[in-house]
Amino acid sequence: MDNTIMIGLSRQISLRRSMDVVANNIANANTAGFKVESVLLESAPAPVAQQVDGPSELQFVNMWGMGRDFSQGQLEYSGRPLDLAIDGDGFFATQMNGQEQYTRDGRFRLDSLGQLVTGNGSAVLSAGGRQPIILDPSADITIQDGGSVMQNGEEIARIGVFEIANMSQLSKSGDGQYVLDTSAPDAIEPQAMLNPAIQQGYVEASNVQSIREMTHMMSVMRSYQSVAKFINQVEDLNKRSIERLGRVS
Repeated sequence: MDNTIMIGLSRQISLRRSMDVVANNIANANTAGFKVESVLLESAPAPVAQQVDGPSELQFVNMWGMGRDFSQGQLEYSGRPLDLAIDGDGFFATQMNGQEQYTRDGRFRLDSLGQLVTGNGSAVLSAGGRQPIILDPSADITIQDGGSVMQNGEEIARIGVFEIANMSQLSKSGDGQYVLDTSAPDAIEPQAMLNPAIQQGYVEASNVQSIREMTHMMSVMRSYQSVAKFINQVEDLNKRSIERLGRVS
């Protein structure tokens, strides 16, 4: 296949992936705790056949990763006593089937055992010992700034908010939760924050800016169409060249 077409196709593949990511951002504009994503691209050189003139390298488009903007979304009042929002840095820690995960989505509830869990049933962990939090469903629940969970005038537990030193090591695991890659050579164990700012009755909204993402989507569409037109022109040029060579021979 012609090198020019191959370069164009590599760009189309990256644009298609970018479109998927932008569409996912827009779809999650109202998802609590969602963080906007973007595709990370780089040029990938490739050798070409030996020739007298012309470039010595071709530059293809390579998708090497996914970027996430972990900036805080707006805190929105819900009034639910088990809705919690972190005002600042940090993540709630949860556990499902023995695996620890992290999230900014603080829409919690009590399960049938009185355990504080996320929407998908993952146990919310305490700051000390990272243990599940068991509450009395019949008593009022007050969660103070700092994470102290109060019932009947006593501190039952303290909500864990953990600091992630290198957030590039977080990967999505679904339902607004992330898994930390602890196998990385520079991985650092998350530490519980001493006095996190937690707002009871609030939910952190997505940090997606819908207008910006819609504009980005239109830009990606125009770029894809331009590359498609370019590839068609190259194919047409090749076809005409072959036809002329056939007539000459």
